[in-house]
Amino acid sequence: MSHNNNCLNCNTSLVDAFCPHCGQKADTHQITFKHFIFHDILHGVWHFEKGILFTLKEALFRPSQAALDYISGKRIRYYNVFYLSLLVIGLNILLIHFYNEFKVENNITVGRNNTPNVTKFFADNVKIILFSIVPLLALNAYMLFKRLRLNLAEHFILAGICLLGILIVALFFNLTNFLNEREFGNFFGILELLFFFILLFYPLWPYYNAIKNHYTFLGALWRVLVFQLIIFIEVSILIAVIIIYLTNGKGDFYISL
Repeated sequence: MSHNNNCLNCNTSLVDAFCPHCGQKADTHQITFKHFIFHDILHGVWHFEKGILFTLKEALFRPSQAALDYISGKRIRYYNVFYLSLLVIGLNILLIHFYNEFKVENNITVGRNNTPNVTKFFADNVKIILFSIVPLLALNAYMLFKRLRLNLAEHFILAGICLLGILIVALFFNLTNFLNEREFGNFFGILELLFFFILLFYPLWPYYNAIKNHYTFLGALWRVLVFQLIIFIEVSILIAVIIIYLTNGKGDFYISL
């Protein structure tokens, strides 16, 4: 291993352990098979996973503080929230697939001729539909929580971390739903119900924690309740419009278990 006076990547003069221009380490080493396996691969994977696990933990247990830390500039430990949301969406879809495979008798059944169009649309566009929650959260929060003094783009970060938290809770919900249907006992049925209510009202928690120091208790409480109500109404209208459009204005979509 050697230390160079100039960066071997961009030739900038080095004064510290990292190049101030491109970020490459000042110390370089000869590439050997041992170093390739134990450093370049394992070390790289560990840091990659560490960033993912840290971001998942922060999104689940302290989403508002994580978002505000990220907005304030503390970003090196975080993995990209929106890329990570795609990964968690994929895990949710995988769990739902296993649920349908093992519980064939509970599959969605066709009730009307237009029903498959609606089901297929939601299945094919699940990522877009879920990510549409982000601008709804951001725009409503931008209008209601003025004292946060965040611009619209910063509200998108807060909304993105909120979405990631929702998706993580949905993962637990789908897992307990799967285990409950596999008849592992009433315990998982209770957990499934618990995660359902957490999923339903999850946005209340991160947004209340984000604004609680900027308003009185009652001021923060009524704002997050109005915020939650507006989100429910907007999502309901969005789903209703999609169903009415796909069923040629009849809205005759239903599912039976």
